[in-house]
Formats: sequence, structure tokens, C-alpha cells
Amino acid sequence: MDAWFGSRRKLAEAFAQHLRTSAVERGLLGPREVPRLWTRHILNCAAVAPLLPPAAGVVDVGSGAGLPGLVLAIAREDVGVTLVEPLQRRVAWLEEVVSDLALPNVSVLRGRAEELPTGWADVATARAVAPLAKLSAWCLPLVRSGGVMLAIKGRSATEELRVTEDLLPSLGAISWRVREVGGDLLEDPTTVVEVRKGVVESGGRRRGRKVGRARR
Repeated sequence: MDAWFGSRRKLAEAFAQHLRTSAVERGLLGPREVPRLWTRHILNCAAVAPLLPPAAGVVDVGSGAGLPGLVLAIAREDVGVTLVEPLQRRVAWLEEVVSDLALPNVSVLRGRAEELPTGWADVATARAVAPLAKLSAWCLPLVRSGGVMLAIKGRSATEELRVTEDLLPSLGAISWRVREVGGDLLEDPTTVVEVRKGVVESGGRRRGRKVGRARR
């Protein structure tokens, strides 16, 4: 855990306490998830933190119980995270947690991704929100050229990417791949679909297109 949270481990533990208490009481997290809170949820998200560029502006779409957005904000004090969530009861909980943890690098926004301005984030993140095709249509418009979408997915990630990749160029994507991260510290590595946004070169050729699975 210290590998990702370091001196901010106490903040991560305080967030975990919110998850196991008020998040369960208010229906943001199922009670059966509490015994595997760290491995399945917090550390699963923390493994993505090294993928964020320095001082990145991150938008977490469908933040729900702050996974992965709040975890990333705790692990990476240098990044600014906007938690986007349409449901007011979840927004209220997120605001309470952000206030209690005193996280100056986090803001909470009630709304839907498709209602937000386009092209302003360095990174868009999401976890357990929607199928990849729909998620890409929500997230990629928010990302600037040169930015990236990091979607935490399960075992179906490769198949989801296979059936979605024909859509990605129309959303500005120039490369995409499945990555496994955190394998040196986690029994089950975190699976991430990484989609990079860019520009089309003259002649219509896209730069750097790459499909496949990578380990880290």
C-alpha cells in the first residue's frame, strides 16, 4: 500500500473508513464488498495512479463512491481530479468525504459527461460505469488532443475493445490497448483499457495506432 500512497496512507485509511460505513449505509457500496474493500476496490484503483502524467487534470466519469477518482487524488497529490456524478445523493456523499479528508485537489460536479465542455481534461477515468463503446463516447470528447482515457475493466476488456475499436477513430482516438498494472503488488492485476486521443496527419493517416495487451 505504501508503494502507491506513501505519506498519504492515513488519508487512504480514512477514505476506507467512509466506504465501509457511510457508503454502505447510503447504498453506494454493497455490504458484501466490505471484506474485500482494499484488494478489490481501493488498491485495484490505486494501481492506475502511476499511469497519470505529472500535474494532470483528471475527470472521473460516473464517480459513484469515488472509485477510482478519490483514490487517485489521494495517491497523487500533484493531480487535480474532478468527480462527475449525476445522482445527487452520491454527489452529497462525495462532497462530505472530500471535505472530511480536506482534499484541495478534488472538486465534485453534479452532471453527466455528455453535458460537460469538451477537450479540457488530460485524463478521463471510469470504473464499472458502462460498456466500453458507450463509455468512450462519454469520455473521449472531454479529453484534449494528446490526452488519454483510462477505463478500469474486468476480464472482458480485450473482447470489449475488439468490438469497440472501429468506433474509436471517430472519437479522435489514435491508439488503444489493454494494460495490466499493479501485478508486482496485487494478486490480481488491474486491467485498464488505455485509449489515447490525438490528431490525424495529412493524408488521413492516424499516428501510433496500437492494439494489444501490455503488462506493467
